Amino acid sequence: MDLTILYRGPLASCDYDCPYCPFAKRRDTRAQLTADRAALERFAAWAAAQQDDRLSLLFTPWGEGLVRSWYRRTLAELSRLPHVRRVAIQTNLSCRTDWLDAADLDTLALWCTFHPGQTPYDRFLAKCHDLAGRGVRHSVGVVGLPEHLEHARRLRADLPAQVYLWVNAAEGHTYTDADADRWSALDPLFPYSRHPHRSAGLPCRTGESVISVDGDGTVRRCHFVRSELGNLYDGSYRRALRPRTCPLTTCDCHIGYVHLETLPLYDIFAGGVLERIPARVQGRGSADPADRTELSRHD
Repeated sequence: MDLTILYRGPLASCDYDCPYCPFAKRRDTRAQLTADRAALERFAAWAAAQQDDRLSLLFTPWGEGLVRSWYRRTLAELSRLPHVRRVAIQTNLSCRTDWLDAADLDTLALWCTFHPGQTPYDRFLAKCHDLAGRGVRHSVGVVGLPEHLEHARRLRADLPAQVYLWVNAAEGHTYTDADADRWSALDPLFPYSRHPHRSAGLPCRTGESVISVDGDGTVRRCHFVRSELGNLYDGSYRRALRPRTCPLTTCDCHIGYVHLETLPLYDIFAGGVLERIPARVQGRGSADPADRTELSRHD
């Protein structure tokens, strides 16, 4: 079985204080951190044992995972397993990077977000160049708030040409055509993020080849549909895997709508769906012209 798993354990603490994030500067108790570590280690042990499957794993913690030693160690260990095709994590990149020496960089990837005002620009940029120098697959992005535009322009100019810069539409923010054009000049794929995607009744890979798993092993089709498919650890979820349509009206998050079969994003991000890296990127921030054609069809 080829299976993509989005894992989100109980970790909710973060070292940043972003005003647009409900988990900013949240602190987990020692007991909560111990529980998160145990849950992650249980999941990693399960993944290591699934040698008859081919797994692609994306860690999407509410908080910042890579400041915790157990996330760094787990990602490095999972990356070295032959049946793991990709292991990736969403991160603010505030952690040190020497742990990557122990990882298989053909398998591991990072989805990095720059949060202006939370870390010095030069420090974040230096981390990005360190990743590029190590040969770590990674994308870099920002939330598309008006006050972030100049930061994003500076980042695009300073990043290595081969690093994709993505832009997430800010939740609850409306973009005029002129606004969208400014963001699209940095990320030609921004139109996919600009508006929520109609999804009701449309085919989606979640629940068939993509699942979401929490710290207790409860399996759902994705992070946004709360109905349960079973449990990872007793194997009951496997009986529930089948082609499905989306029960929600719209999908407005990249880690959800990227799996809609009505969108061409599996082709655009071929080989880099989990870490949000397009298959073809030409020059600084410029997508392949074919990708631009797809945008005009689906915006």
